[in-house]
Amino acid sequence: MRDLQDTKPISRKISRGADRGGAPPRLLFWGVILFFLLLVGGLIAVVLGFREVLQPAQQQRVIDQFPFMRMFRNPTPVGGVFPTLAPAVDEDAALALLDMPLDIAPGISATAPPLPTLSTPLPLPTATPTATRPPPTKIPTVSPAAPALASATPAATALPAAARISGIVHQQQTWNNCGPATITMALSYYGWQRDQAFAASVLKPNREDKNVSPHELAQFVNQESQIKAISRMGGTLDLLKRLIANGFPVVIETGAMFEAYDWIGHYRVLIAYDDAFQLMYFFDSFLGVGTAAQGVAESYERVHKDWGDFNRSFIVVYEPQREALLRELMGDYWHAERSAELAFEAARLAARREPQNGFAWFNMGSSLAALGRYEEAAAAYDQAHRSESLPWRIHWYQFGAFEAYFHVGRYDDVLSLVRITQNNAREIEETYYWRGRVRQAQGSAQQAATNYRQALGYNPNYAEARQALESLN
Repeated sequence: MRDLQDTKPISRKISRGADRGGAPPRLLFWGVILFFLLLVGGLIAVVLGFREVLQPAQQQRVIDQFPFMRMFRNPTPVGGVFPTLAPAVDEDAALALLDMPLDIAPGISATAPPLPTLSTPLPLPTATPTATRPPPTKIPTVSPAAPALASATPAATALPAAARISGIVHQQQTWNNCGPATITMALSYYGWQRDQAFAASVLKPNREDKNVSPHELAQFVNQESQIKAISRMGGTLDLLKRLIANGFPVVIETGAMFEAYDWIGHYRVLIAYDDAFQLMYFFDSFLGVGTAAQGVAESYERVHKDWGDFNRSFIVVYEPQREALLRELMGDYWHAERSAELAFEAARLAARREPQNGFAWFNMGSSLAALGRYEEAAAAYDQAHRSESLPWRIHWYQFGAFEAYFHVGRYDDVLSLVRITQNNAREIEETYYWRGRVRQAQGSAQQAATNYRQALGYNPNYAEARQALESLN
């Protein structure tokens, strides 16, 4: 009995020893689980912080150091194209635009407008003549003896085969600062001393603002300098060459696909052309000044195509005393309404040739919106959106669709454009402005005021938003 009793405490001791021996593995198990939960939670916090807290410029700095972080950016629309909106009510309305009369004056071609009749010969830039044709990176300069543009007949108005303007100072853009940098370059031709930082402080105080429109760049020149500028759409390569040959810097807005980037909008200042090599040369705020500082070379065909992404918009920067000459050079393009009509005709011709070309339909819409023909503009934009070929950033830069849909009462479509655009870029003040316009039209003054203030928060110089906010009072 005694022996049997003595075994009980020993058993209990062994049991307790076994318990103590088993405890560390259970603690280790739960410790590992907790560690992985903390690790996963930390990774989620890092991703959310990267995606939702950091500004795009800060995200880019992180990506520069850790390229794999690119995968954690907000996802872009599938296929890199703008998501298709709800089907339009009447597809035939868009197709009818292909044959719709626009009351354009007879004898005017949208693709090759006639040269204007000039009252006096046009002075060409003074330069040293060249005896032989130089390589592509060297543009032949224009001799003072080159034919002057003295009449409207093709034989008498032939442009020099090549021309260049000198004196533009290149600016390498800072983050997201293409527009201010490029307009600063154009102004430098006339001795402008201020840099792109000053232009940005006026045009886009928030450096993450994705867009400065052509009319804003022209307005900046007119308000902040003694030089003048005019912004138009629907230009042609011949018009660009004529302006360069007569010493007028021109800024154009194009689509671009830089290495490691999706499609984006981009400004460039034209400095030269060469018919022999079918090349145009640009000072580019992103790509630089090209070989031997002769400019970044692009073929006429490539310029025509990329420029078409923005309805061939252009800005001419000029001295006030040369305005009469510029008017004669531009002809019909001097007038905003006529320029929009010519842009529409050029876009319509492109849509007839390529019915699935989303940019052609989009440009038709932009031209019609500029003419105040909102019903037709909305139909053209519907067809553009149905094409499933527009890049997803298209509404970062162009807002004619917002305007057209708003004026025909399609408020839900305006809000859809706002939502889709803000999903990938919250810093575009125009989207808040158009949401405010919708809310105001729907009778929600308080929400409209909030939206207008948001727009002004991103750009305090946004005149339309300020006027709209004041109108609520």
